[in-house]
Amino acid sequence: MESRYLSDIDEGESGGRKKFGTFGGVFTPTLLTILGVIVFIREGWVIGNAGFVGGLLIIALAFLITVTTGLSMSSITSNIRIGSGGAYAIVSQSLGLEVGGSLGIPRYISQALAITLYIFGFREGWLWVFPDHHPLVIDLVVFVTIWLIAYKSADLAIKTQYVIMAVIAGALVSIAVAAAQGSMQYDLDGVGVWGSFPGAPETDFQGTTFWTVFAVFFPAVTGIMAGANMSGDLINPRRSIPIGTMSAIGVSIVIYVALAYWLARSASPEELISNYYVMIEKAAWGPAVIAGLFGATFSSALASMVGAGRILQAMGSHRVIPGSGWLGKLTKAGEPRNAMLTTGGIVLATLLVRDLNAIAPLITMFFLITYAMLNVVVIVEQGLGLVSFRPLLRVPIVIPWIGLIGSVYVMFIINPILSLFSVAVVLVFYGVLVSQDLDAPFEDVRSGLFVSFAEWAAKKVAELPSAQHRAWKPNLLVPVDNPVVLRGSFALIQSITYPKGSVKILGMKPGTAVVDFGNRLSKLANDFRKDGVFSSATVVDGESYESSVISGMQVLKGAFFRPNIVFVPAPKSDERREVFPRIIRAAAALQLGVVIHAPHPDVGLGQRQSVNVWIRDRSPDWKLRWDIGNMDLSILIAYKLKLNWNASLRLVTVVQNAEEEENARQFMSRLMDLARLPRTEVIVAVGNFSEYVPRAPQADMNIFGLGEQPDFEFIEQMSVSTKSSCLYVLDSGRESALA
Repeated sequence: MESRYLSDIDEGESGGRKKFGTFGGVFTPTLLTILGVIVFIREGWVIGNAGFVGGLLIIALAFLITVTTGLSMSSITSNIRIGSGGAYAIVSQSLGLEVGGSLGIPRYISQALAITLYIFGFREGWLWVFPDHHPLVIDLVVFVTIWLIAYKSADLAIKTQYVIMAVIAGALVSIAVAAAQGSMQYDLDGVGVWGSFPGAPETDFQGTTFWTVFAVFFPAVTGIMAGANMSGDLINPRRSIPIGTMSAIGVSIVIYVALAYWLARSASPEELISNYYVMIEKAAWGPAVIAGLFGATFSSALASMVGAGRILQAMGSHRVIPGSGWLGKLTKAGEPRNAMLTTGGIVLATLLVRDLNAIAPLITMFFLITYAMLNVVVIVEQGLGLVSFRPLLRVPIVIPWIGLIGSVYVMFIINPILSLFSVAVVLVFYGVLVSQDLDAPFEDVRSGLFVSFAEWAAKKVAELPSAQHRAWKPNLLVPVDNPVVLRGSFALIQSITYPKGSVKILGMKPGTAVVDFGNRLSKLANDFRKDGVFSSATVVDGESYESSVISGMQVLKGAFFRPNIVFVPAPKSDERREVFPRIIRAAAALQLGVVIHAPHPDVGLGQRQSVNVWIRDRSPDWKLRWDIGNMDLSILIAYKLKLNWNASLRLVTVVQNAEEEENARQFMSRLMDLARLPRTEVIVAVGNFSEYVPRAPQADMNIFGLGEQPDFEFIEQMSVSTKSSCLYVLDSGRESALA
C-alpha cells in the first residue's frame, strides 16, 4: 500500500508539476484569506458594539481556536507524508478514507459556496464605489477572472496573490499614515472598555449580544487551511504547512489587534456601529483601503477556488466520489483541470441563485467540523501512544482539546439547529462511504485505535471476577484438517455464533496434501466475517490431531478474546475416536465447553424450523438448583438456534417410572421459566429412552448431553433414530442458562 502511495507522489513530480515553497504556497494564501472582507468592513462594528476590551476578547477567543487548530494541523502534518487535499488528506490518513471523505465532501461543497460569497462581498464593495454598475455583470466578470486564473495554473494564482498582498499592504500603510497624521483623536474611554452592544443599522439598533457579535466576527479566522489545501503542490509540505500557517496566523493577529486599537481611537462609537466603511473614511488615502477591500475579497475567492479544485481532485484520486476516474486526473503539469471545471460549474450555478445568506452559516459549520476533526486526529494519535506518531512538531495534549472544545462550542453558539444538521450531513456521508468498501492507498491508525480500546477493555476485564455468566457469548474454537468438512458445518456454526460470537479456525496441516490449505481457511474466515461473525484463522504444525488441538486450546486460552467452546465433527475413524476422550478432558481442564457435531448425511440442517433439547432422567431428584448439571450450554446453543432460525424449541425428557412424570414436568416448566425460554414446548415421556426417540416429535436439530467418555455408538444411533443432525454438548462450568 505504502509503495503505491509513494509512486503516486513520484509520478506527480516527474510529470513537471510546479512545486511551491512556504511563502508562496502556504503563507500568502493563508494570510490573504484570513485578512478578508471582515477586517475591512466589520471589525469597526465589532469594536463599536463590544468596546475595546470586549472587542479584543472576541478577537482573542476566535484566534485561540484558530491557533490551537493550526498547531494541531501543523503537528499532524509534520508526522505524515501528506498528499493532495489538505485537511481531507490529513483526516483520511489518520482515521481512514471513510471519515476523511465524510468531511471532505461537505468541506468541498462549503469551499465552493464560499467562493460565491466572496464574489458577492466583492460586488457589494464595488457597488459602494460604482452604484450604477449591474450586480450580475460584476459577479460574472469577477467569477470568470478568478476561474481563468485558477484553471490556468496554481503558479499564476500565487503570482496574482503576490500583487493582491501588495495592494492590501498599501491599504494598511494608508491606515498607518492616518494614525501618524493624528487620526487617533479619541480616548479609549470613548468607545468604552466594555460596549453596550447596540446592534446593527439593518436591525435599527435593537441590541445584540457578545456571542452574536462573536459569531459575526468568527468567519474572519476560518481561512487557516488555505495553505494546507495546496499540500499536493508544495515542495516540502511537512515543513511548509506548519511554518507558513502559524506565521500567517501570527501576522494576522498583530494586524487585527493593531486595527482594533486604531479604530477605537480614530472613530466614535456611533460611527463604528453605523458605518461599515468607516475604515475607508478614516484612512489617509481612502482609495487604497477600497483597493484593499477588493483585493481581500478577490484573493479569498481565488484561494478558495484553487483549494476547492484540489480537494475535489484528491477525493477523485481515492475513488471517494462519483466520477472519480475523471475528476482525479491531473494534466502533465499537475493541474486538476477536470476538478476545476466541475468547481467552476458549481460556483456559476450558485451565482445565479443570487442570495446565499441563508446558507452562509452552514459554510462556517463545515469549516468548524473540519477544525474539530483535525484536533480529534491529534488527540487520537497522541492518545494511542503509537511509535509511528513522532511529529517534528509535538504539541501538549491540552492544545487539541482546546481547539476541539472551542470549535464545537462556537458551532452551537452560532446556530444549534444548523450545527446538528451539519453533523447529520457528515454522518450520512460516512454511512454511504462505509458501504462502498473503499481501498485506501495509505495506512491509517484505525486498527491501533481499536487495539487500544481492546487493551483497555482487557485490563478492566482482568480486574473483574473470573466467572461472568451474564457476559457469556459463544466463541468457538474449530479445529480443521479438511476445509471441506468445515464448509459443511459453516451454516450451523454461523447460526450458533451470530451476531456477537466469534469463530477461531485452528488449521492443522493434514497428512495428505490439500491444495492452498492456509488460503482456503483464510477465505472461510472471511466468509464468516461477511456473514456478520468475527472470525480468524491460523495454522499449526503439530505431530498429531490430538496434540494440535490441545496445544491450540492451551495457547488460545491465554488470549483476551479466548474461545469458550471447542466445536468438532464427530470422528469417523477408530484412531480419531481413541483420542477424543483425552481432548475432552483437556478441554474440561481448561474450562472449555465441547460440542460434537454429527451431521445427518442426507437431511443436513433440514428446514431449520425446530430444535429438540434432550434432558436426562434425574429421578428421583428433580429439585432445581443454580447448578442444573450438564444442560447450560445445550440450552444456550438451542436458544441461539431458535433466534437465528426463528425456530420452535422443545425440552424433551424420558422417565422410566410413571410416578416421576409430574415431578419431571414441573422441573421442566420451572427450568423453562427461569431460563426465559418463551414459547417453548415441554415434553415428558414415560418408557424406554431408545424406544421413544424414533417416536419423538421431529426436529431439524437434536441436542444431547455429552460425557467425558463419549459413547460413539450412541452418537451414531441417534442420528439414525432422530432422522436429523445432532449436537452432543458438554458444559465448561463457566456458562449459565439461568443467568
